[in-house]
Amino acid sequence: MRVNPKKFAVFDIDGTIFRSNLLVELTRELIEDGIFPITVERVYIEELQRWMDRRGSYGEYINKVVEAYRSNIRGVFLDDVLEVSERMMIFHKNHVYRYTRDLIKKLKNNYFLLAISHSPYHIVEPFCREWGFQKVYAQIYELDNAGKFTGVIEYEDLITRKGKVLERAIEKEKLTLAGSIGVGDTDSDIPMLRMVSRAIAFNPNKKLYQAARKNRWEIIVERKDMVYRI
Repeated sequence: MRVNPKKFAVFDIDGTIFRSNLLVELTRELIEDGIFPITVERVYIEELQRWMDRRGSYGEYINKVVEAYRSNIRGVFLDDVLEVSERMMIFHKNHVYRYTRDLIKKLKNNYFLLAISHSPYHIVEPFCREWGFQKVYAQIYELDNAGKFTGVIEYEDLITRKGKVLERAIEKEKLTLAGSIGVGDTDSDIPMLRMVSRAIAFNPNKKLYQAARKNRWEIIVERKDMVYRI
């Protein structure tokens, strides 16, 4: 029997829906719980300060957090991280932007909701579950036979290329690009935004803003209690 293709909306998560970064918050919680040593902060604290002082970029800071996480997740039990992740959701699940929150509510009855994130799956999945997403693509960290993380990211060359991930999702989930919507906040989202019918650059960084202007995509900025269209 022929299955009619489904309309979809694809979202980045960190900085697009969630008003922080899931990996950053997870790393903080793992340090507070003693699962990661307090010394982990030394890896990224300088880049954090540089970003807060507007001398460095947010991307450079996040790259250091990723480095700290990957170096210290090795040997940690998945169950311990899942426990922290689920507890995090109680506190953080509603720390979202108003614009994308309302867009999700508007679309969820008629669209297949798809998330593509560069944060770990074990924190992205519980967050997206809370918001009714039907499919989540995120970084999957390898486990050994004892259920401990090895520090290796599976299919890393694929998950870092959001356009390729979206192509796979369209084929696997029987989706259609007709009427599709995409929302992202950084230049890493450009490949997936190029594919959809309606591309939305939300609180974009400079490179995404430039691409959005060039391609005449929607540009939305949310600041305090105001939403602006540029």
